[in-house]
Amino acid sequence: MPLTQVSIRKGSKTEAQKNTLLNEIYQAMRETFDVPEDDRFMTITEHAPEDFVFGRHYMNIARSDDLILILLTVSDTRTVQKKQALFKRIATGLVRELGVRPEDIFINLVETRMENWSFGNGIAQYADRAPAMA
Repeated sequence: MPLTQVSIRKGSKTEAQKNTLLNEIYQAMRETFDVPEDDRFMTITEHAPEDFVFGRHYMNIARSDDLILILLTVSDTRTVQKKQALFKRIATGLVRELGVRPEDIFINLVETRMENWSFGNGIAQYADRAPAMA
């Protein structure tokens, strides 16, 4: 159920590289985050340099113009260990397959309750799996 949104600088990746980028993120989610087959909802947005602003040295990490911002919206059902494994697997795959520097991989995971998803037809498909709120 992850919703994946990737932001990059315009022209920094070829079509093939963008495809590889999304494939690596998806494979990482399948391997570490229990994401089922075909649960793939992903976008890439390219930004002009003046619209792609980031802290080049925030937290003493030297970032380049090749920065990749990855926003994952997921259900709040995973452990800290699974999250750490996901981040590591994404970084490892992008370094291996695209030659991206690990410093240029920024991941933000946003968690939402299960009943907040509708995959179509105006139905909250996971509402019956959500824990009851007091």
